[in-house]
Amino acid sequence: MRTILITLALLSLAGPAFAFQPNVNDALQLDVAKAILAIKKADPGIETFFENAAGYAVYPSVGKGGIVVGGAYGKGLVIVGGQVDGRTTMTQATVGLQLGGQVYSEFIFFKDEAAIANFRRGNIEFGAQASAVAATAGASADTSYDKGVAVFTHAGGGLMVEGSIGGQKFTYEPYK
Repeated sequence: MRTILITLALLSLAGPAFAFQPNVNDALQLDVAKAILAIKKADPGIETFFENAAGYAVYPSVGKGGIVVGGAYGKGLVIVGGQVDGRTTMTQATVGLQLGGQVYSEFIFFKDEAAIANFRRGNIEFGAQASAVAATAGASADTSYDKGVAVFTHAGGGLMVEGSIGGQKFTYEPYK
């Protein structure tokens, strides 16, 4: 209950620019709202992506670990027009020099409806060449869309040394 009250207080401070209003009875929606607040604090310029994107996916807590072979998993929400559009999962497999574990949030912004439609159909995968921008003050200013998407991560904790290749795969389920 205390977490809900703290989250509601933070949301009220966020003001009208905070378009996504979570259902306080849904833990995942609250986690998504907290992740959005955290990345906006780390890089206030990212607000432009939230305001101008046709939609976005937020994975508030992605767990990643590996020793030579690694993987990551997270579940999140797709937000379109300030409303939950669907639930999504992200899985990642990697191989190479890696040791450790970490937790981070991942944000995927969709430039237009075509990019959202591709994601819904499962046509978006990120391979070894894709890169996510680590959210730090000012990082969003130098970031642009690539094939209709822009990806940011925000570190949560842990330590991982990595020089690996792999890819991310996503699932999408419409919100009921």
